[in-house]
Amino acid sequence: MKKVIYMLTTLFLLGACTNGKQADNQLSADDGIDAAFEYKVDRFADIEILRYPVPGFNNLSLGQKELIYYLSQAALEGRDILWDQHNRYNLSIRRVCEGVYENYMGDKSSEEWKNFETYLKQIWMANGIHHHYSEDKIMPQFSQDYFVSVVKGVDPGRMPFRDGMAADETLKEILPVMFDPAVMPKRMNQTPGADIVQTSAVNFYEGVTQKEVEEFYKAMKDPDDNRPVSYGLNSKVTKVDGAVTEQVWKLGGMYDKAIERIVEWLEKAAAVAENDHQKETIQSLIAYYKTGDLNTFDDYSVKWVTDTTSRVDFINGFIETYTDPLGLKGSWESMVNFKSIEASKRTSIISENAQWFENNSPVNDRFKKEEVKGVSAKVITAAILGGDCYPATPIGINLPNADWIRSDHGSKSVTIDNITYAYAKASEGNGFKEEFMWSDTERERSKKYGTQTDNLHTDLHECLGHGSGKLLPGVSTDLLQAYGSPLEETRADLFALYYLADPKLVDLGLLPDNEAYKAEYYSYIMNGVMTQLTRIQPGKNIEQAHMRNRALISRWVIEQGMADSVVVMKQRDNSTYVVINDYDKLRNLFGKLLAEVQRIKSEGDFEAGKKLVETYGVKVDAVLHSEVLSRYEALNIAPYKGFVNPVYKLVADENGKVTDVTISYDENYVDQQLRYSRQYSVLPLKN
Repeated sequence: MKKVIYMLTTLFLLGACTNGKQADNQLSADDGIDAAFEYKVDRFADIEILRYPVPGFNNLSLGQKELIYYLSQAALEGRDILWDQHNRYNLSIRRVCEGVYENYMGDKSSEEWKNFETYLKQIWMANGIHHHYSEDKIMPQFSQDYFVSVVKGVDPGRMPFRDGMAADETLKEILPVMFDPAVMPKRMNQTPGADIVQTSAVNFYEGVTQKEVEEFYKAMKDPDDNRPVSYGLNSKVTKVDGAVTEQVWKLGGMYDKAIERIVEWLEKAAAVAENDHQKETIQSLIAYYKTGDLNTFDDYSVKWVTDTTSRVDFINGFIETYTDPLGLKGSWESMVNFKSIEASKRTSIISENAQWFENNSPVNDRFKKEEVKGVSAKVITAAILGGDCYPATPIGINLPNADWIRSDHGSKSVTIDNITYAYAKASEGNGFKEEFMWSDTERERSKKYGTQTDNLHTDLHECLGHGSGKLLPGVSTDLLQAYGSPLEETRADLFALYYLADPKLVDLGLLPDNEAYKAEYYSYIMNGVMTQLTRIQPGKNIEQAHMRNRALISRWVIEQGMADSVVVMKQRDNSTYVVINDYDKLRNLFGKLLAEVQRIKSEGDFEAGKKLVETYGVKVDAVLHSEVLSRYEALNIAPYKGFVNPVYKLVADENGKVTDVTISYDENYVDQQLRYSRQYSVLPLKN
C-alpha cells in the first residue's frame, strides 16, 4: 500500500518533463551509456517499452556487483509466481501463446498474426491477461478460430500443454478465459455491493465467498494485539472438505519450485553481503520463505528497515496488496538497487526534519505521532526489476507496510532516479505541455521547476506522507477494505502537496524560491482531473488506486473552491484547460482534505472513506473524456510505459573465482520475455 507505482508523478506520467537530470553517477561510456543510448525499445497497443541506464554500476566494488548479480537472479525467479497470482490460467495461456510464437511455421504476414503478436506483448506487459492498470481483461483482436488454427498448426511436441493434455483439452480450458468477455472480466472487481472475492479474477481465493474470507481472518485476530502480523499476506484461501483454509506460499507449500530457486540465489547473496546486518537480513528472508511464518516476516522487515548503511539494497517477496480486492494478499515483487550518494542528500534533509513536518501537519493532534522514529530516505539507482515491479515499475517506494513496525522502527523510503531519468529522456519534445497547459506561464514554470518539484513531491510522498500519522488503538488498516489503498495514496499525496508550498522547503534549500511549488500544483490538478483519463477506455470508470487518489483530490478541491474560483475549468478554441486562480487557497484546501483523510484512516471510518472515493474518485465525465482522448491521440504518445532489464553476466577465472560482473543493454523486449520464460519458469501450469 505504500508505493508510488507505474510512474505516477504527474510530469513523468504523461511525459511532460523535458529537462530530466541525473544528480549522481553521471551517464558515461564506461557504463555503456552515451549519447547514442537507445531509450525506446518497442511500441504496441497503448504501451511503449523503454530501457533504463544503470549509471555507476561499473564503479561499484566487485563484492557489490556480485551481490547485485545474485539478488537479481532471485528477483527474476519469482516471475511466474506473480503470473499465477494474477489468474490461475495465466501460465497456461502465456506458454501456449509463446509456443505458437516460437514454433508456428505458417503465414506471419497476416493482420491476424500481427494482432496475435500484439496480444502476446500486452500480456507480457501485464503479467497476465488483465490490463496492468485498468484491471480489465485484454480482449484479443484476432478471432478464436484463428487462434485454434495456429495452435493446432504447431507440432504438439513443441507445445507446453499441461500434464500431457492434448491441444483440444488445453484449448477447451483456456478459450473461454481468453475470448468470452463475460468470463473473468476483471482482475480485481471493486463494484460496491458485489461479492468482490468471487467476482475478481485474481488467484488469491478459490471456492470461497467474501463473507467467508472476512470471517476466517476476523477469527484469527486479537483486538488487543498491538503488533499484529499481516494476516493472509502469503497465502491462497480455499476450501478443503468444506472448511475454509489457507495454502501458504512457502518452501514445501504453494509455489515451492519457484521459492526453492529464489532461496538458492538468496543464499549466494548472503555469502557476499556487504556487512553482518545485511547478511542477517537476507538470512531472515530465507527463513521466512522456508517457514511461511508471518512473525518471521516481521523479524525480516525490522532487520531490513534498520539496515541503513549498506549501499546495495533490495526488496523481494509478497509485499503490496493492490491487486487483492480485500487488501490482504501480497503480490510477489522484487527490485535490486544501490544508493545514489549525491542525490540522496535532499532525502536526508527531509528525513532529518521528519518530526517538524509531523508536528506542523494540519491534521488533528490525536492522529499525529508523538515521536517519529527511524525515517530513512535515499535516492537509488535500480539495477534490476522483477515480479510486480516489471515491466511497469514504481518511481518511489516506502516500506514496510505494517503500521506497528513503522511506528516502532520507522520506514525506508526511496526515489528511483534512473527510472525517472529514462522517462524524461524518452519523452523529450512530445508536445504534451503545449497541448494541455493553459498558458506560457504554466509551461515556463514546468520547464524551470518541473523536474525538481516532481522529484520532491515523490520524496515527500514516500518519506513523510506514508510515514505520517497514526492509527487509534484497536484500529487496523484492513477496516477500509478496497478503499484502503486509494485513501492511503490520497493521504500521502496530500501530505506532499501541502508541504511543497511551505516556506520551510526553501529554508532547507530543497526549493529555490516560493514560486517553484506552483509547477507541481498545476501539473497535479491537470493530471488528476484531465490528462490521466487517457488511460481509461471510453465508458469505463476509474479503477486503479493511484488514479482514484488523484481524481479524488483534484475533483474535491475544484468543488470545494468553487465559490472562490480557486481552480476552474475553462474553454478555449473548443478545448478544456485547468486554470488555478489562487495557489494559497488551493494549499489550504489540500490541508483541509488531508485532515479528513487522516481522520478516516486513524479511526477506520469505512463509510466516510467509501463516500469520499465513490463521490470523487471513480466516475468519469464522458464529454471531457472524449475530448482528452482525441487531443492526446493527436500527439501519438503511449499512455503506458514499461521497461526491459539490463543483462548481467558473471566473469570468472579458470578456477571459477568471480573476477567481474558485466552489464549490457542490447536485449530487446521480445527476446527478454522469451528468455525469462525459458530460464525462470518452473511452476506447474495451474495452481
